[in-house]
Amino acid sequence: MSEIHNQLKKRRKELRLKQEDMQLRVGMVRQQYQRLESKGNPRLDTLELVAKGLKMELMLIPQEKLSLVRHVLDGQELPGEKEYFSGQQSLSDDPWGGVLEE
Repeated sequence: MSEIHNQLKKRRKELRLKQEDMQLRVGMVRQQYQRLESKGNPRLDTLELVAKGLKMELMLIPQEKLSLVRHVLDGQELPGEKEYFSGQQSLSDDPWGGVLEE
């Protein structure tokens, strides 16, 4: 199963939703959603719809920023964070502080 399939399934379970619940959220019957979650190759508009139904956002992240974004999402300290935030906001105040900027 691909990473995106795992993320969809994990998020649905975090929200305590069953596959059947997705019909009310995004208009997909259980079998259709089950296929998408297990092995489907959804179109972008379908993936956006499912993401909204799971209270998620799709995002394209430049590869050179990916490890920094993962650090933030995992709640880890960023490399150079102490120097960046000395005398400024803490990471908890501004978790994306400069991550996606040049």
